[in-house]
Amino acid sequence: MTEGPLRIEAQGDGVLLLTLDRPDRRNALNAELRGLLADTLGRLATDDSCRVVVLAGNGSTFCAGFDLDEIRAAESLEELFAEARVYHHAVHTFPKPIIAAIHGPAVAGGMDLALMCDMRIAGTEATFGQPQVKAGIPAAHDLVRTVVLEPVAREICLTGRVLGVEEALRVGLVSRVVDADDLIEETLALATEIASSPASAAAKAQFLESQPDLFG
Repeated sequence: MTEGPLRIEAQGDGVLLLTLDRPDRRNALNAELRGLLADTLGRLATDDSCRVVVLAGNGSTFCAGFDLDEIRAAESLEELFAEARVYHHAVHTFPKPIIAAIHGPAVAGGMDLALMCDMRIAGTEATFGQPQVKAGIPAAHDLVRTVVLEPVAREICLTGRVLGVEEALRVGLVSRVVDADDLIEETLALATEIASSPASAAAKAQFLESQPDLFG
């Protein structure tokens, strides 16, 4: 099933695969895609047939962040990001496990999207960073620091440099690195394992209870 730039595929055994489907725009998060993600996750939150979600991107990039055309056209970045809080809240507080399968760049808002997931499995070509700071757009420090140690978060957010996958693994940005050709298959297998656990829903509830309310 495809809803505009979001592809939705049931994988069986309680696993849903959501694929960002704007490969010509490096899966940039425009208003339509953000809205679809928020609406879809809202429906899946109460769908008993869904126990785990896997999030991926079509093409050579996981997600390049917010759409630059939209950013350039915005009268105010503050208003744009305030509108996006609904999308951020939907992902960050999704009540079921969500795993990002990351191939290629996950940068700026694309890195934020990956960080809001419970786990990140990376292909060997994955990269991460907050390069928007070099254009004067602040990094998501409050979010980055929930995943990596504070000194690492500060460096990422101050420099905007891009981290390769081995460094990302070393600092804890990702849980595993797998061959790019096996990324989706291995992530789906992991999702199926988690979906079969009777404790996965309770574990996610504990995660949500202890995590900071960044997008309330």
